[in-house]
Amino acid sequence: MLEEIYHSLENNFEDTVKMRRYLHQHPELSFEEEETPKLIAQTLREMGIETKEGVGGRGVVGIIRGKKPGKTVALRADFDALPIQDLKEVPYRSTVPGKMHACGHDAHTATLLSVAKALQEKRDALCGTVVLIHQFAEELVPGGAREMIKDGCLDGVDAIFGTHLWSTIPVGQAAFQPQAIMASADHFEVEIIGRGGHGGLPHETIDPIVIGTNWVQLVQQIVSRSVSPLDSAVISVGAFHGGDAFNIIPEKVSIKGTVRTLRADVRQMVEQKMEAILRSLCEGAGASYQYQYVKGYPPVMNHAAETNFVQSCAEEVLGSSNCYITEPLMVGEDFAYYLQKVPGTFFLTGAGNPAKNAVYSHHHPMFDIDEQAMLYAGKILASAAWKFLNEQA
Repeated sequence: MLEEIYHSLENNFEDTVKMRRYLHQHPELSFEEEETPKLIAQTLREMGIETKEGVGGRGVVGIIRGKKPGKTVALRADFDALPIQDLKEVPYRSTVPGKMHACGHDAHTATLLSVAKALQEKRDALCGTVVLIHQFAEELVPGGAREMIKDGCLDGVDAIFGTHLWSTIPVGQAAFQPQAIMASADHFEVEIIGRGGHGGLPHETIDPIVIGTNWVQLVQQIVSRSVSPLDSAVISVGAFHGGDAFNIIPEKVSIKGTVRTLRADVRQMVEQKMEAILRSLCEGAGASYQYQYVKGYPPVMNHAAETNFVQSCAEEVLGSSNCYITEPLMVGEDFAYYLQKVPGTFFLTGAGNPAKNAVYSHHHPMFDIDEQAMLYAGKILASAAWKFLNEQA
């Protein structure tokens, strides 16, 4: 039966590519998705799949009910784009200025729709239920996953599987991690308020630039001196603004950045130490400050049994030599919320290929994928869903 499902995916591959390219040309940003969920719902209904719209806000859920009773498995894809100008010279380049699918969510959506079609065709032989979660707003905190979960998208689900097409992994490979595969994604905003004045009379001022630069240097020591070498953490400052004249010490500076961790206790420690250092510096200099630490998505914590299971499915599709355990990535994903509720795994499907100029990292204005990756991802997801329901029934 799996061979027939694979054959269906292969026969439908041209339509999968067309769907991906249409979505690529018509991107919609997080929490602004209107036409994309309509298209997804329409496509699912044309397949004869039970469909719910407006799940959690803008999400779409399709339900394939097998003819025989059994467990319930969920497959998830996201469909939002990014505020980036598409610089690729390709026929399917984004038609919307300043917006593009620079992370592969268009391909995730097209892949899951193709899987839906293949599984729907075999529903008479299916034991149990497949829930197709098409999620909005993955790119922007608070994301769409939590609201979709609150609205019942995981009700009755026994396991969930998802994949991210990854442009820095060669097409034809897949990467797995039985524990944390992605990090928590937090950000911070700091404002240091001193006393401005003449650059030639610094003793009459409280210089927030000096305080701020000291703080930036000291918080880097949190990772090297307060985090175990066996753990991981990243503190990156992405913005530092203060003053606009060469001879004026400004009244205040603002600093922004991100923190990435893989463990909850490390996450809490970093947050607290960053403010403690800031407090000490400001008190010593006579300055004041405002500190805002915003927790984003938690780490994506895979479940070992489900990871091993899906990896075995991938090995049958790609060969065992092309499937491997990856180091965790210090990027964020709100798939984490699904895994807090039900067992499952999130893995990476290789989509890079220099011959097709698919070499740029995610969130790059030249980002693209080798579309063959959609077929591989579709076969792995379809195999995992089918085997989970029919061979573990």
